[in-house]
Amino acid sequence: MDKAIVDRLKKRADFLRAAQGIRRVEGAITLETCATPEGDAAPGRLRIGFTASKKIGNAVARNHAKRRLRAAAQQLLPLLGRPRHDYVLVARGTTGARLFPALLSDITTALKSAHRKLDAKAGEG
Repeated sequence: MDKAIVDRLKKRADFLRAAQGIRRVEGAITLETCATPEGDAAPGRLRIGFTASKKIGNAVARNHAKRRLRAAAQQLLPLLGRPRHDYVLVARGTTGARLFPALLSDITTALKSAHRKLDAKAGEG
């Protein structure tokens, strides 16, 4: 399986669309995913966004949580992500304190679960 090229989600509308898709909560993260709209889809590319609400804490805590999510996603998404899909990783209260291998495991489990749901949904249609 080839590595996918990872682009960043930057527009609010993209984050809102992903929130309407499939959501999986696993440990210290929430994963939201949906297919990339046809106009924005490119072969071999997927898109990822990161968010942390004020529930996480102050700006320092939110930035720390997002940095950890970016580092984990940089390792996992080129290998496990599906091209032509958008992913949003949402930090939870324990994201900043979670051990990094456990964070990687959370994201891997959430990705696999979301992909199973996507496959099941595709089989219905």
